[in-house]
Amino acid sequence: MSAAGSSAAEGGGTGRPSGLLDVLNVASVVLDTEGRIVLWSPQAEELFGYSAAEALGKYAARVMVDERHVELVVKLFADVMATGQSWAGAFPIRCKDGSTRLVEFRNMRLLDDRGDVFALGLAADQSTVRRLERDVALSTRVVAQSPIGLAVLDTDLRYVSVNPALERLNGIPAKEHIGRTVRELLPGMDTEAVEHAMREVLRTGRPLVDQLTVGRTPADPDAEHAWAISLYRLEDTAGSVLGLAGMAVDVTEQHRAATAAEEARRRLTLIADASARIGTTLDLERTARELADVAVPELADVAAVDLLDAVVAGRRSHLGPAEEAVIRALAVRVYNSPDALAAADPPGQIARYGPDRLVTECVRTGQPVMVAEVQEEDLPRIARSPESAELLARAGVHSYLAVPLIARGEVLGALDLKRIHNPMPFGRDDLLLARELAARAAVQIDNARWYQNARTTALTLQRSLLPSHPPVTGGLEVASRYQPAGATTEVGGDWFDVIPLEDGKTALVVGDVMGSGIDAAATMGRLRTATTTLASLDLDPAVLLEHLDRITQGLDHSIATCVYAVHDPRLGCCRIANAGHLPPARVRPGTPPELLDLPTGAPLGVGGVAFSTTDVDFAPGDQLVLYTDGLVETRVHSLDERLDELLALLDDPTRPLEELCDLLLTALHHPDNHDDVALLVARALT
Repeated sequence: MSAAGSSAAEGGGTGRPSGLLDVLNVASVVLDTEGRIVLWSPQAEELFGYSAAEALGKYAARVMVDERHVELVVKLFADVMATGQSWAGAFPIRCKDGSTRLVEFRNMRLLDDRGDVFALGLAADQSTVRRLERDVALSTRVVAQSPIGLAVLDTDLRYVSVNPALERLNGIPAKEHIGRTVRELLPGMDTEAVEHAMREVLRTGRPLVDQLTVGRTPADPDAEHAWAISLYRLEDTAGSVLGLAGMAVDVTEQHRAATAAEEARRRLTLIADASARIGTTLDLERTARELADVAVPELADVAAVDLLDAVVAGRRSHLGPAEEAVIRALAVRVYNSPDALAAADPPGQIARYGPDRLVTECVRTGQPVMVAEVQEEDLPRIARSPESAELLARAGVHSYLAVPLIARGEVLGALDLKRIHNPMPFGRDDLLLARELAARAAVQIDNARWYQNARTTALTLQRSLLPSHPPVTGGLEVASRYQPAGATTEVGGDWFDVIPLEDGKTALVVGDVMGSGIDAAATMGRLRTATTTLASLDLDPAVLLEHLDRITQGLDHSIATCVYAVHDPRLGCCRIANAGHLPPARVRPGTPPELLDLPTGAPLGVGGVAFSTTDVDFAPGDQLVLYTDGLVETRVHSLDERLDELLALLDDPTRPLEELCDLLLTALHHPDNHDDVALLVARALT
C-alpha cells in the first residue's frame, strides 16, 4: 500500500495524496504480451496527455514512444517479457500535444493467478525525479555532516534516526538510540521536562526553539553540559503527524560564560547591598547582624560573625600555635535549619575553640580557611564540641568557609559560613566575595567597637562621678535617675547632686555640660567637685553660681547650665538660683503643678552676667522636680508643649518618688532624642 493509501486507510477515507509516489506523480501502465495497453492510470493520462479511452487497446510503443525509439522499445519489451528481468532507464516520450519530455521508466514482468503474463511500466517525469534525488542527497549529506545533533522521533517519542553529531553529543551509538526514549537513554538529564516539551510540540504543532537544557550524558558523565534544544512537529503532505524532528547544539561554553557573568553581577549586587546595609549605626551587635543578614541566603545558608573576646574588650590579641581562641559570638543567621541553629554559639556567648579548630586557624593566621567538600571527619574541626558536630552532620553541612575580619591591620575575628541547602560547594569566586564582604564589614565593626569602648569609658567615668545618696536626707525624701544617651551618640555631661549642709539644710543640683563624650564627662566631674566644695561654705545660691561661672570660663571654653537650690526645713523654703537651665517644677497638694518663675540667668562660662536668688515656699508634702533638657526636648514638638506634658504627669502629689521617676522617663524621654537625662525629685518631709 502506498503512503497515500495508508493515510487514507488510517483516516477512514480517500484522503489527499501524501506519499512520495504522489509527489513524483508516478504513472502506471499495464501491457499484455503483444504490447497493447490494458490498464492506464490517471497519472499516465496526466503524464502522456491521453485519456484512458484513447490509450486502452492501443500499442504502447505507438502511443507513448517517439517514432525514432520504437524499435529499441520493442526490443526492450521483448527482453523483459522473455527473461523476466526488469529494466530501468530514461528516454524521451511523445505526448499527445506533440511535445517530447524525458521520462524515467521502470519495466517489469507480471504474472497473474491464471498464469497469464503482463508487463508493468512505471514512469515519472525525469526532472521531478532528479529534483527529489538532489533533495534527498543534500538532506542526507547535511544530516550526516552537520555539527548539530539531529534526530527523528516517532509519536511515542522513540528514536527513529540520529545523525553522527548526536551520537557524539550523547556518547551513545546510533543503533542503540533506535526504538528507545530520551528517558531510557539519558537519565542524567531533566528528561521529564524534555519529554513534556516534546509532547507539547506534538500536541500543538508549535515549534520549540533554543530551549536551554542542562545535564550530563555518557559522552562526559563527570561534567555538566548545556544544550540548546529545538523541536519541530513532522507532518506528511496530508497533515498527518509523523513524529518529531529534534536539534541539539552544545552551548556549554556560552552557558558557562553567561553563568559566570550572572555570578559576577550577583556578586556586585551583593557587595552594593552590603555597602548600603552594613554599618548603618555604631552599635557593634547590630553591625554584626547586618553582615550576617547580607550573607544569608545569597552566599551561605549559615553565617556567624565571631569576634575575639580580647578585641571586644579593646585589647590586641595574638594567638600562638598552641593557643585556643576565646571567641564571642555577635550574630548568627541560619536559613531553614534548626539543627544548624542549635549547633551555633548563641550571640553574646563566649566560646573557646581549640588550636586545631578551623576558625582558630583563620583568626591566628589571618587567612581564609575553606573546605569545599566537607567530610564527616572535618566536622569536629568545624564545630566547637562533639554535640555541635553531630548537629551539623544532621543538618547536612557539606561546604565550609571562614574568612578573617581584618581592620587597620588587626584581626578582629571571623565570618564563618556554611552551606546546607545550596548544593554548590564554596569555590574561588565565593571566597573572593566573602573576603570582600568581610573587608568592608570589618571596618564598620572596628568603628563600632572603638565607639563602644569609648562610650563605655565615658559612661563609666560619668557614673563614677554621679553621687549615690540615701533616700532621706536633711528633711527631704529624694529620688533620682540618670539615663545615658542612645547608642547612636556619645555620653553627655548631665549631672545631679544632693549635698547635705549644716543645720539640716540640703543643696539640690542639676546641671548639663554642653557637648558629649569623655571631655564633657570630665568637665562635669570638675564642676560637680567645685559645686560640692563651694556648697560646704554655705554661700548664697547666686554667689555660688558666680564662682562656678568663673571656674567654667577656665575649662577650655566649656559652657554649662545649672540649677542650684538650698532647702531649709526650719524656714520651710527653698532658695534657688538658675544659670540658663530649664525651670524646676513644684508640686503642692491641693494646687496644680507649676513651673517656678525664676530669672533664667546666663549659662556658666559666659561670664560678666549677674545671678539672682529666689526664695520659694516649700512646705511638708511639697515636691521639687529638677531635670535636664534631654527629658523634655524632641525634634517634632515645641518646648512649651513638652513642659505642659511634664506638668500633666505631676498630677498626684502622693505618688511614690521612685515610681514618679520611672513614669517621667517612660512617658517623656523619646527614643529619637539622642541626649542623656538627669532627673532629681525631692519631697519635703514633716
